[in-house]
Amino acid sequence: MGDDHSSARPLRADARRNRERVLQIAQEALASDGLTISFDEIARRAGFGVGTVYRHFPTKEALFEAVLLGRIERFVADARALATAEDPGKAFFAWFAKVVEQASESQALCDMLDSGAGMKVSLQDDLGRAVARLLVRAQRAGAARGDLAGEDVLDLLRGCLVAERRARARGAAVRMADVVCDGMRVKGV
Repeated sequence: MGDDHSSARPLRADARRNRERVLQIAQEALASDGLTISFDEIARRAGFGVGTVYRHFPTKEALFEAVLLGRIERFVADARALATAEDPGKAFFAWFAKVVEQASESQALCDMLDSGAGMKVSLQDDLGRAVARLLVRAQRAGAARGDLAGEDVLDLLRGCLVAERRARARGAAVRMADVVCDGMRVKGV
């Protein structure tokens, strides 16, 4: 499932820009309006005809899946970029907090991160490797607990997303990412 252009010819520059614009508008619409928004409204907000949206994404589900996968790919890219940060502990905890903050704004993104549904195994593996690399560097720097594994961090991330969404729903000011990060830190650091 999804929008895979890997076997097709590369998109022309204007078509690529149009596709990116549709993805941007769909991401904003998902955050503000949820899954109820129509293709027509997405096209209107993007300044295109609905045919342009359909050319890139045959269904609303394919469009929203592409948006969610793009967000997860960004999380992976951010983790990879931080893998050589000067302060590995700061990089690890900042990445974790940023993912929780951004992902908790979208129930659909939380669901995808939790279940893996719609994610290619390669993307799940990329996420796991990127998190493990950040964690190992933070552990070697003495910032993160040595008894954690990358899978533990992903489980804590998933749980933190649920807790963060619940806290937001009840209007609580508690930052779940801070609590979880404190639990992953070496005591006294």
